Amino acid sequence: MLLIDWIVVAIYFAVIIFIGMKYYKRASSNLEEYFISGRKLTWWIAGTSMVATTFAADTPLAVTGLTLNRGISGNWLWWSMALTSMLTVIFFSKMWRRSGIMTDVEFAELRYSGKPAAFLRGFRALYLGIPINVIIMGGFVTVAMIKIIQYMLFDGQPLSIEYKLLIVGGAFVIAGLYSIVSGLWGVVITDFVQFFLAMIGSIALAVISVDKAGGLSKMTAKISQTRPDLLSFFPDPGSALFITVAVYLTVQWWASWYPGAEPGGGGYAAQRMFSCKDEKHSFLSSLWFTIAHYAVRPWPWIITALAAFVLIPGVADKEAMYPMMIARYMPAGLKGLMLTAFLAAYMSTITTHLNWGASYVVNDFYKRFIRKDRDDKHYVLVSRLVTLGLMLLSAIPAILFDSIKDAWLYILTIGAGTGMVLILRWFWHRINAYSEISAMLSSLIVSTVLIVVKKVYGLSFSKYGPLDDSITLAVTVGITTIVWITVTLLTKPESPEKLTAFFNKVRPAGVMFRPQTADGYKSKTRLMPLVIQWILGCLMVYSFLFGTGMILLSRMEYGSFIGIGLLVFGAFLFRFIAKKADA
Repeated sequence: MLLIDWIVVAIYFAVIIFIGMKYYKRASSNLEEYFISGRKLTWWIAGTSMVATTFAADTPLAVTGLTLNRGISGNWLWWSMALTSMLTVIFFSKMWRRSGIMTDVEFAELRYSGKPAAFLRGFRALYLGIPINVIIMGGFVTVAMIKIIQYMLFDGQPLSIEYKLLIVGGAFVIAGLYSIVSGLWGVVITDFVQFFLAMIGSIALAVISVDKAGGLSKMTAKISQTRPDLLSFFPDPGSALFITVAVYLTVQWWASWYPGAEPGGGGYAAQRMFSCKDEKHSFLSSLWFTIAHYAVRPWPWIITALAAFVLIPGVADKEAMYPMMIARYMPAGLKGLMLTAFLAAYMSTITTHLNWGASYVVNDFYKRFIRKDRDDKHYVLVSRLVTLGLMLLSAIPAILFDSIKDAWLYILTIGAGTGMVLILRWFWHRINAYSEISAMLSSLIVSTVLIVVKKVYGLSFSKYGPLDDSITLAVTVGITTIVWITVTLLTKPESPEKLTAFFNKVRPAGVMFRPQTADGYKSKTRLMPLVIQWILGCLMVYSFLFGTGMILLSRMEYGSFIGIGLLVFGAFLFRFIAKKADA
């Protein structure tokens, strides 16, 4: 890192602090401005903010680890979630905007009634807003940033706890400053800038890495001679990885709660949809996010990982190979740009999670149960204090966790089995607050017991680690599903009046689960056209993803064929959307 590199970093900090201060007054006016930007966001701002949030400092490192340990096909751990994301686009994006609520946790009292609904809202607010949110911020986002700084500034030397605390503290102070000051306005505007910085840095590193490896053709030829499995988009049938991917595609995408890819939407993705100016912008923002997140962003990271396999073989910590490539091959000036890109990726995620978590704690717990009658200035002040508290708590998992992948898998596992409840609650009148409560508790208890037993007693379902993780997830899903379905059938549905008010407000499609409501609710939108849109949308995203990858890896004939499929699927999708604009 030379002087020119530090100048690039300093300019970036000056710009984001300026943006944060610019939106201070606007964010201070009320909670809607602070947490959902006054419902005035356009789709490209909201959608890009979602992409920037998921483009965290941990993501390139985790993708590098997955690619080098399991091959390109190892990325199905998160590629499978494109099915979930497109489900949100087609079925839920407009309904979230119609709901008129501020957080997805507030949905509990929109859909259910009485003390169970109030308990569910308060419990989810604290559970997701504090421990889960803190693990995400500290456990993988900040751990990744520590690794990046370790290899870029300290030549990969192990860092003491004191140094880790110093890095975490400095990063949080900068990220927290404009999040606390400017609310979601500052977050989304800086996200827009940060996304393009992060993409430019990632692409620059991929181009330089390939050049150092001798070009794409030579690089892929070398890999084919030693580890041909690294270049495979799909695992070999019958292999343990094939079974693992099968679990991802048949179970994980609809069963597991995961930030940014929640079945039925939710989390900060729902927050961005609430923030859009209307239903159309909500729909387009989630569509742009799905395309950019799954089809546009991955390949610079994957290409860099493949180049690292050729250039720096034999490194035990595969996740660390990404920042090692930056330290070894990025020239002066561009190295500063790359550090800036990582800081941008890190801050976009941290600030979103700080604002999102604070919205739960303040709107759905403090304002709902503690202080119901205070003015907007009071709630904005409390929001800023809660944001600061979340920032401090996140330092704990940042010190405790070493592997980004382990934190990813932990979050996926403890949310396993809750996904189907989050989907069906929009359509099936039998779902009630007890359904969600039992699903959350069952998933948490079963997954924790399995994880502890495996750690303490060395129990494993399989000697192949990824398959063992998938079986753990599938077992948790199975037990949790039995529990919540049993609870649902043994408890009463909501009253006809409550169901009528809910269904008439959000207007879900289909008549598969027609509730016995007070006025006989009937949907104006048929379910099957939406199912077709969802299938076409998924085919479009995967065609884009694999077509781009095959072209980059010099498989032009396959890439071109898939590219044509992309245009066909996209054309049919948008034709359906145009015909069913009111869906």
